[in-house]
Amino acid sequence: MTDGIYRMAVTSGYVHKETVSLAGQQVRHWLKAQHYDDPGAEDGRHRIGSQAVLDCALKDRLRGAAGAKESVARWRLREFTPQGIWQTSLTISTPQAGRTWVRLDAEQLPVRGSSATKAPVPALARGLLDALAPAEGEHEGAARLHVMPTVIERGDVDEVLDELCDPDRRMPIVVASTPPRVDFEDWLAETVDPLLRGCAGLAVLYALSPSAERDFNRTLEHHRVYGGAVRTYLPGLDPAWAPEAQRHRVMARHTLDADLRRASGLLAWLPRRLAVQTPLPDALAGLPPLRSRVVTDGTAEIDGVQPGSLLVDHSEEEAHEERARAEELQEVRRWLRAAEERESQLAAEYDEQYSELREARTEVRSLRGRLADAGGPELLTSLPVVPDGNRQDPVSFAELLDRMHEFPLLAFTGDPRLTKELDDQTDHPTWVRMAWDALLALQDYAEAAVRGESGGDFRRWCENTPPDCHVFPPRKVIRDESRTVRTNGKWKGERELPVPATVSPSGKVFMGAHLRIGGGGTAPRLHYHDDCSGTGRVYIGYIGLHLHNTRTN
Repeated sequence: MTDGIYRMAVTSGYVHKETVSLAGQQVRHWLKAQHYDDPGAEDGRHRIGSQAVLDCALKDRLRGAAGAKESVARWRLREFTPQGIWQTSLTISTPQAGRTWVRLDAEQLPVRGSSATKAPVPALARGLLDALAPAEGEHEGAARLHVMPTVIERGDVDEVLDELCDPDRRMPIVVASTPPRVDFEDWLAETVDPLLRGCAGLAVLYALSPSAERDFNRTLEHHRVYGGAVRTYLPGLDPAWAPEAQRHRVMARHTLDADLRRASGLLAWLPRRLAVQTPLPDALAGLPPLRSRVVTDGTAEIDGVQPGSLLVDHSEEEAHEERARAEELQEVRRWLRAAEERESQLAAEYDEQYSELREARTEVRSLRGRLADAGGPELLTSLPVVPDGNRQDPVSFAELLDRMHEFPLLAFTGDPRLTKELDDQTDHPTWVRMAWDALLALQDYAEAAVRGESGGDFRRWCENTPPDCHVFPPRKVIRDESRTVRTNGKWKGERELPVPATVSPSGKVFMGAHLRIGGGGTAPRLHYHDDCSGTGRVYIGYIGLHLHNTRTN
C-alpha cells in the first residue's frame, strides 16, 4: 500500500556538486534537531543513535532508467521502533547534460500484521525546499516550489496562468482565494499557511490576492476560485473546456471554517496520491537500491548487521534484475496515469454531452410552446412530448436537499453533511443537474408504481420511459451491488442506510440499488430503496462520493 508514503521529486536550482553540499548541510541540521550524532562526511553505514542508522553513498556513478551513467548521492535514515522502522531516503541524481533531481521519501515499514502509519511532511523536506530553491530568474521554467504559498499579485497573473497551462507540468498547483471583507495578511497567517502546510513539496502553492482575483478568474472562467475557496489544479488543464473543470477540485470556505486541521488533511490527500503514482523522471527511475558496505562506530546489532561487518555486494546480474523490476513498475505507473487521464477525459465528454442533451430538451419545450401559441396543434402531434420544464434547476447540492419537499413520494433519509460535501469537490454544475434529473425521474416512477403502472423496477422504467415523463439514462441505474461488495462486512455496512421503522423494524436496509451521478467509475452515487409496493415511497439513503469498493479502496 502507498497511502502512507510521503514523496517529493523536484529539480534543484543548482548543479549536482552544489546540490549535494547544500543537501548534506540540511541532513546534518535535521539529524541534530533530532538529537542524533553527526555522521560526518564518509560513505558507509553509521550508527547515529541507540536505535538509528544512517547509510550514505555520496559519490556513486550509476546506470539509470535511460541506460546512461548518472551522478548520484544518497542518504537513508532508519529509525527502529516497536511499531516498525521509520525510513527516510534522500536521493540526488544528475544525468549527463541534464537537470539535477532531488527525491525524498518517508514511510513507516510496519511490523508484520499491522498497517503503516501515514508519514507526515518531514522537516527535512522544508529545509531542502528553502535551501535548493533557485534565486529569482536563475532557473527559467522551474515551478515556484516553496514551503509556504507564494502570493499572486496582479502583475503575476499571466505568469501563473502560463504555469497552470504548461503541458509538461508534473505537479498539481493549489490556489487559495480570499474571502470578501477579510484582512488578507490575517487570512494568510491564520488560515492559508496552516491549511497548505501538509502540501509542502507535493504541490506548487499559491495564495490569490484580492487585487489579482478578478483578472485570474476572468481568464479561467470555467476554473474559477473565489470567496475563500481553495482549488487544486491538476496537470493537463484545458482552460477553454468547461466540462474538464470537474477534474480540478474545489474546497469551499465552510469546510475550512468547520475544521481547519481536517481540511488540511483532505486537501493534501490528492497531491500525496499523485506524488506516489506519477511516473518518476528518468533521472530518478531505475536506480538500484542503496547498499551500504561498512558499519562504523557501533557496539550493538541493528538491522541484523554486526559492527564492523561487511555487507555482501550484489552481483551485476542481481543489479540488472532490480533495475528491470524498477523499470516495470515505472511502466505500470505510466499506464495507470494514462488510464486515469483517459477516464477523466471520457467523464468530461459525457458530462458535456449530457448538458447538450438537456439543452436540446429545453429547446424542444420552447418550440412546442411557440407552436402552440402560433396555433399549430397538427404539428405538435408529430413531436415527442417533453415534461414541463418550469422548475428551476438547483445550483448546489445544499439547495437540492432544501427542495426535497417538491418530491412527495421521495424521502431523503441520509446524512445531509455528506451530500453537501459534494459542493466542496467541484463547482461544475453537471453533478447537481444529473442528481436533480434522477429525482424527477424517480418521482415520476413512484407515481406510476403506486398505481401499479410502472411496468417493472426503476431500471425497466428508464428503459421504457413514457413520453410525458422525465427521463434518466438507464445505464446509470444499477440494480444491486456486486457479490464482492455484498459479502464484505465493512463495505456492506456502509450501504445499510436509514429507513423508517414502518419499512424495516431495525431502522436500516441494505441499499444496493444506486444511480451513478456524473461520468467516471468513481463519480458520486445515489443509493435508494424502492418501497412503492409497501409504504408507497422511494427512500434515498445516500447521496455522496462513491462508497468503498474494490476500485475506490
